[in-house]
Amino acid sequence: MKDDTKLVHAGRAPFENVGAVNPPVYHASTILFETHEDLQNHRSAPTYYGRHGTPGTDAFARAIADVEHADHCVIVPSGLAAISISLLSFLKTGDHLLMVDTTYDPARSVCDQLLTRCGIETTYYDPLIGADIKSLIKPNTRVVYLESPGSRTFEVQDVAAIVSATKSTAGERDIVTIMDNTWATPLYFKPLDFGVDVSLQSITKYVGGHADLLLGTISCQAKHWPAIDRTRRLMGNSVGADDVYLAQRGLRSLSARLKVHGQNALRIAEWLERRKEVQRVMYPPLQSDPGHGIWRRDFAGGTGLLGFVLKTASEGQVSAFQDALTLFGMGFSWGGYESLLIPIDIAPYRTATQWKATGPAFRISAGLEDPDDLIADLEAAFAVFA
Repeated sequence: MKDDTKLVHAGRAPFENVGAVNPPVYHASTILFETHEDLQNHRSAPTYYGRHGTPGTDAFARAIADVEHADHCVIVPSGLAAISISLLSFLKTGDHLLMVDTTYDPARSVCDQLLTRCGIETTYYDPLIGADIKSLIKPNTRVVYLESPGSRTFEVQDVAAIVSATKSTAGERDIVTIMDNTWATPLYFKPLDFGVDVSLQSITKYVGGHADLLLGTISCQAKHWPAIDRTRRLMGNSVGADDVYLAQRGLRSLSARLKVHGQNALRIAEWLERRKEVQRVMYPPLQSDPGHGIWRRDFAGGTGLLGFVLKTASEGQVSAFQDALTLFGMGFSWGGYESLLIPIDIAPYRTATQWKATGPAFRISAGLEDPDDLIADLEAAFAVFA
């Protein structure tokens, strides 16, 4: 089945649930067993305690795994939980992590604060390093972490080249590759098909799609499943049944929504490129974007997140610009049906590379509104720079 069909049918078994189209919601902590023998053999049961999952959470996990081309998927409370659990599943004291320099800010905090306390060394690397990643691999390198496009600045990594170089350099060692794929979702990029071992996404964003839930997923093949499942269980992570139900509902319409997000983002990006106030637009589907070639080769589509840099603007103008917007909200998430625009500070979150742009930068999450209305809103706000 193609992805659009999978999104509708994956994880559903109506006739196991009195014909209900959607998997039912199970509010359950305690699970009862009929006999003493069943109780003694509880670990072989599909459901034995609510923290470890219910038929409802299992249905959503199966659906995500199907779309990811994965053997297994686990649902966790947030995208950041997916990052932390994945790293802690494969790293121990004395190990070395290669982390892309353009990673999501909280992932950097996990490395610099949590992993450091555990005696794990992190080296940040240029997202455009490609096959030269092999020059940074040490004898104790255990994980290589990717995120493409990069957080805030949207650099596109050559995932295939990085994975191939990592595997060839590892030799007999098992260096695990992990990728945050939230920007593209598994509809527009499938990390496991490119040789990545573990695929993460924040379900909070596009799959949820309605700015009303927090969830993350970790998908992998059978080889790496036991380590992830063990770490998740030991850390006591569980997810709310109602949030999982909302995420399942969002999954069914993901393809249709992503098309509109991408169309709106491209319209806005092309409009911004023509503005005299704009120094640079950061959006890989643009032909002018430095990462466009790899994006076009590897990705099946563009989503709604982009950035732009102004040539110059005072702090007062930036404030006035934001306050003049009426359709773009100011908030720290993205991927919902509503459009958002916030200023972004990039330089402090780079250590292996240098952010050289001098003007103020902004991030846009293009929602599902009419693009003409969104552009009109931006045009009115740009009047503060006149």
